[in-house]
Amino acid sequence: MGIFTRSVVSRKPNESMRLFVTAFVGVVFGFLIGLCFPKLSLTKFSLSASILTAIDFKYTEYTKLGPSSSTRVSHPVGNNGSSANVTLKKIWVPSNPRGAERLPPGIVRAESDFYLRRLWGKPSEDLTSKPKYLVTFTVGYDQRKNIDAAVKKFSGNFTILLFHYDGRTTEWDEFEWSKKAIHVSVRRQTKWWYAKRFLHPDIVATYDYIFIWDEDLGVEHFNAEEYIKLVRKHGLEISQPGLEPNKGLTWQMTKRRGDHEVHKETEEKPGWCNHPHVPPCAAFVEIMAPVFSRDAWRCVWHMIQNDLVHGWGLDFALRKCVEPAHEKIGVVDSQWIVHQSVPSLGNQGESLDGKAPWKGVRERCKKEWSIFQTRFSRAEKAYLKEINSTSH
Repeated sequence: MGIFTRSVVSRKPNESMRLFVTAFVGVVFGFLIGLCFPKLSLTKFSLSASILTAIDFKYTEYTKLGPSSSTRVSHPVGNNGSSANVTLKKIWVPSNPRGAERLPPGIVRAESDFYLRRLWGKPSEDLTSKPKYLVTFTVGYDQRKNIDAAVKKFSGNFTILLFHYDGRTTEWDEFEWSKKAIHVSVRRQTKWWYAKRFLHPDIVATYDYIFIWDEDLGVEHFNAEEYIKLVRKHGLEISQPGLEPNKGLTWQMTKRRGDHEVHKETEEKPGWCNHPHVPPCAAFVEIMAPVFSRDAWRCVWHMIQNDLVHGWGLDFALRKCVEPAHEKIGVVDSQWIVHQSVPSLGNQGESLDGKAPWKGVRERCKKEWSIFQTRFSRAEKAYLKEINSTSH
């Protein structure tokens, strides 16, 4: 140990001198290099194309341009330092959906769907099938057995969407089909409120037909696939199943006829129809169980008012969305249902001024019918007046 210590001490002066000489030589060498080369300006330093990619370059220039302006820029290409002049134009595509004009058309996806996706794997392998039809029910948990029976009448070709007005959703998992259904929960709302907010035409565009049904429908004599076949066969854009004559019937038009597949007109009480091709004698279905084609729904959705949530009066105006309405609106008799008239919606109301909750709901329904008729009439008159004034 003593020999090792003395050996280290004896070498320290030599090593210190060597380090000093090396540092001195390095300083002198650096000084000489600085004299031989001009200064480098960091502000003028150019990144090669391999570092600044084409997309980064374009984005940098893009942010400097106006909506319709263009500029000629020197764009580095390749790794050999060569360059080419290119004209960059800001993207502006008026034919794109509103708000998406700045996007290249190839990336725009204006429509969507309710297809469920996985959180893993390849997106292209997510869907083993794509349902062609959509059926929606506005439901409360108390009607679960009725809805379970109804859903089982719809095949795998249908996406099932439940709108929950009572806030109870997880309990529905007692039904296996519910685990694959779409559930939307907002308390104390009507099906037309849900439809206006969650069934935009661009959301349901993938479906050929959209069923917007109440929860109190008996479906023992109904088969959804057979119903679709008859709708296609008879060219119906807006339809409903026939109603059992002895229960829950309001209009003769929706009454089931035992000797027909489909009917499109009827006879009502004297004075109810000023023409055989207008509601309620023709071009008419009720709002409890309507079925819309994709194209018809695109029109009907725009007609639904944001504040008129019960939909009363809507059934008399549906004819505005198809032409000729008396041929494209009809009732499917051979696939019929029973309206059970469960007052679930009325029970969602509140008692005001000593009135039962259902009475307040019914009064609003009637008011909405009157408001809707007035709005539609005024809108038509205003349009026709404008057309006449500009045509002269």
